[in-house]
Amino acid sequence: MSTLTFTMIKPDAVRAGNIGNILAMINQAGFRIAAMKYLKLSEQQAGQFYAVHAHRPFYPELVAFMSSGPIVAAVLEKEDAVASFRTLIGATNPADAAEGTIRKLYAANVGENAVHGSDSDENAQIEANFFFSSLERF
Repeated sequence: MSTLTFTMIKPDAVRAGNIGNILAMINQAGFRIAAMKYLKLSEQQAGQFYAVHAHRPFYPELVAFMSSGPIVAAVLEKEDAVASFRTLIGATNPADAAEGTIRKLYAANVGENAVHGSDSDENAQIEANFFFSSLERF
């Protein structure tokens, strides 16, 4: 059980002006932000990040969406961080997400679902390392 997870506030939530609301929910849930940056992924960078899905039919649409506007990337810390954050964000499909979760409140649909959250301790490390060096973590 790790104390680290990774998240991205996706382009749809950034465009809708929900960065502050989502960060407030993260803070209120007891997560410490260890690293954070605001950036726009190129198609190549989005493709690299989501390479695990390259064989899936939604991959081209995912890469296009994730490179369509700025995102906020962050490393979060809390006891049992991955599972705790997955609970906070809710189901991938906002229609299935629990009331009060980030996706229930801020996601439009399964494709534009407001936030990314690591699905395992191993992926949290990989994803955090994709965006942040050790010098950028506090």
